[in-house]
Amino acid sequence: MFAVLKTGGKQYKVQSGDVLRVEKLAADAGETIQFNDVLMLGGDSTVLGAPTVAGAAVQATVIDQIKGEKLIHFVKRRRKHSSKRTKGHRQKLTLVRITDILASGADATGVKAAVGAGSVSTAAEAAPAAKPAKKAAKAEAAPAAEAAGADDLKALSGVGPALEKKLHEAGVTSFAQIAAWTADDIAAMDEKLSFKGRIEREGWVAQAQAKIAE
Repeated sequence: MFAVLKTGGKQYKVQSGDVLRVEKLAADAGETIQFNDVLMLGGDSTVLGAPTVAGAAVQATVIDQIKGEKLIHFVKRRRKHSSKRTKGHRQKLTLVRITDILASGADATGVKAAVGAGSVSTAAEAAPAAKPAKKAAKAEAAPAAEAAGADDLKALSGVGPALEKKLHEAGVTSFAQIAAWTADDIAAMDEKLSFKGRIEREGWVAQAQAKIAE
């Protein structure tokens, strides 16, 4: 019995006991892996896949992770440039021995699927998904602050988005809080947020009191 399997963009006709060199797989030496992309089964009867044969698989044991022969790539540009460049490359390969060909029941074997080493792992796919979630949390936090009665502190002279964020982080969200500051409070806030006298210089307390009176 033989099978035609596909891995690394190439097709291989294999029988039990064959040793293959395929493009690098995410597996260690001694592991048993299973190729699930079987395009054809042959023997007493021939089964053609559409495009693959349902339930069929080829199992193999990983012998070693190796490198192929060195390939030399030479480029020479003659006109105007007169440049030369030589590059060498050794393809990373996995050496496997075919142990079994399954005509059916591949889904129930529990054997690790043969996956290319360059494939994206599940963890890597999940990581980018965490970023939108974090952004969504920030987006929800902003309306929550507004719902809690936070004033637009950017209405104060010299307060932009960056300073407003610092004030929010320090627990200051309303004009009433600023209007009630004492000299000691102003000095403490100046030191805590490195405002360097900005509060008194810009007259935030008076401005906050005026905003409350409006």
